[in-house]
Amino acid sequence: MKVYARLGETCTRGMRPWRWLATLFLVGFPGVLRAAPSPQDGAKCPPTARADDVKDTYGSTVVADPYRWLENQDSPATRTWIEEEQKCTAAALSGLPGRAEVSKRLSELLHTDTFQLPTERGGRYFFMKRGADQDLSQIYVRMGSEATEELLVDPLPMSKDHSTSVTIEGISHDGKMLFYGIRQGGQDEVTVHVLNVDTRKELPDQFSRATYFGVEPTPDGKGVYYARTTEGGPRAFYHEMGTDSGSEKMIYGQGLGKDKILAVELSEDGNYLLYYIGYGSSGKSDIYLQNLQERGPVVPVVEGIDANFYPDMGKSELYLLTNWKAPQWHVYAVSMKDPARDRWREFVPESKDRLEGFRAAGNNFVALYVKDATSEMKLLDPNGKDETDVKLPSLGSVEGIEARWSSPEIFYNFETFNAPQTIFRYDTKRGTSSVWAATKAPFDPNAFEVDQVWYTSKDKTRVPMFLFHRKGLKKDGTNPVILTGYGGFDVNETPSYSAMFLLWAEHGAILARANMRGGGEFGEQWHRDGMLGKKQNVFDDFIAAAEYLIANKYTNPEKLAIYGNSNGGLLVGAAMTQRPDLFRAVVCGYPLLDMLRYQKFLDGPYWVPEYGSADNPAQFPYLYAYSPYQHVVKDTKYPAVLFISGDGDTRVAPLHARKMTAEVQADTGSKNPVLLLYDTKSGHSGGRPVNKIVDEQTDILSFLFWQLGVPSN
Repeated sequence: MKVYARLGETCTRGMRPWRWLATLFLVGFPGVLRAAPSPQDGAKCPPTARADDVKDTYGSTVVADPYRWLENQDSPATRTWIEEEQKCTAAALSGLPGRAEVSKRLSELLHTDTFQLPTERGGRYFFMKRGADQDLSQIYVRMGSEATEELLVDPLPMSKDHSTSVTIEGISHDGKMLFYGIRQGGQDEVTVHVLNVDTRKELPDQFSRATYFGVEPTPDGKGVYYARTTEGGPRAFYHEMGTDSGSEKMIYGQGLGKDKILAVELSEDGNYLLYYIGYGSSGKSDIYLQNLQERGPVVPVVEGIDANFYPDMGKSELYLLTNWKAPQWHVYAVSMKDPARDRWREFVPESKDRLEGFRAAGNNFVALYVKDATSEMKLLDPNGKDETDVKLPSLGSVEGIEARWSSPEIFYNFETFNAPQTIFRYDTKRGTSSVWAATKAPFDPNAFEVDQVWYTSKDKTRVPMFLFHRKGLKKDGTNPVILTGYGGFDVNETPSYSAMFLLWAEHGAILARANMRGGGEFGEQWHRDGMLGKKQNVFDDFIAAAEYLIANKYTNPEKLAIYGNSNGGLLVGAAMTQRPDLFRAVVCGYPLLDMLRYQKFLDGPYWVPEYGSADNPAQFPYLYAYSPYQHVVKDTKYPAVLFISGDGDTRVAPLHARKMTAEVQADTGSKNPVLLLYDTKSGHSGGRPVNKIVDEQTDILSFLFWQLGVPSN
């Protein structure tokens, strides 16, 4: 299992992954004037949130934090406030016209067969699949490439509300043991179980609830190496199969703090164990290697270099994808027997396009590039040369690659705005691609089109943006638009499929996705120009995108909504507080919003290298300058806002959404609703049943249709 791509990331991309009525208000559908539904039992909406006289001092700056009490998630006062907010939100959204139609169409689009990339071990193909009539993804196996799929693990009976889900964590080399995780709600943490694939019986071995970064069984099946979080920080362990699960031996990581991430990977022959240390989101990593066959010491491969390295193991060489001395990334080949830095050789040189991924595959190599924010894939020969283009269906995204040195098969997932995921199998010997599995959603892809436009940001930087809409678009300044983006953590916002955005486009509206600085679409400098003290560039890019859409007659401020999750939630929170006049509605999901205290909670320490920390006097000024929670101004006419979060988010603390909701509700000078959509089991890591996804997306679209005046049928 390859885990490096998700290390240090704030979230999976939301979709390739929230004060409300003091008085009645009017529903903005054309020709319809209707009061919003009232809450039950005459309860006050929004509930009055107590404002305390809490202040912090940063140098000579005193900062108020009136809703600090909402940080305590389990206090009776917080729980009562959440319950009252939930009632208000339900009262506002449940009776909106067209809601049933929206829910029905989303159900049609989401109740389809969906797949995750397969992993082959011992001629068996393991994969996740959610059937069209199922609520959750189940774990399947095909006993050969053409064999009928067989169900291995079914999470549906594990919880009545289908809030318990499963993940594939590891597979033995012969394909006879499956290590799978059981996850509650949307939490990151899982409990790892082991299944005998032949007998379909559980083994007594079980690993405690944690976040795992690598579960690597030995080739003989007698043991397993793994890395997981502990109270003290990340640690690596060895477990001998068949022994008590509490008897595992810690083998590496002593002294690593919670701001570090540790992952392990075992070579295919079991001779080498690799340790990967990620320094949060710093763009820095160390790599160590241990020769297990010779019972050798742990030796450094990469140590003390201020750059990112992502490893992939071949037969006798280690391949390092890195931005060291190459902002667009390149690859080094390193002998596993002699990994000294002066013996490294450049294997794939830097090019003008961002090299996003690299994998060894059947004595060949596959390289994934990003060109103008779309994916390009190439097959390389055993020497890393003689590129062959792997033809993709259209402009879009390769969202994942599954390959390994000993197999000629490459599996990759492709999608774009008007095409849901298709998993292709590429045969490196024949140079051909074939469909391995595909999601078939009920819509006509030819009814839509994608445009890519370029606009100029505040400092004259040119930024691209995708526009997805029905064919025959009229630029008359009246189109409803959702503007979205991410702009952080080196994440590439390439074209991807979303049932919610497709339904939006079906209603004659536009989805706009801006490829702002902070992402990795144009290399490491593009990322660095949107982090730390340059984070304001991201907000400037986003605001400039909105101004472009208005100036070029795509829309107007009364028809423009913004949407973002996680780091994207910070993005829309900052845009809302900096330019409240520019937007009609805001959807702010699972966000970071109090940037002076985020580092004190959950995974916050990981992100200090990306954002900085208010505990650092040199970094406090720029964080304070844009932190949304500290820039809500009394009596400002804010747009309508839907904040989204839930107790199950164990990555970005839901206190951000709670505190910001209370503050905007108290201070807004407009009559626009400010709502909190709060599911006590929702979180960052997915795994939710389809019915919950349908409910949340119905709430979002109903809110946006209502606020932007979009007919729901």
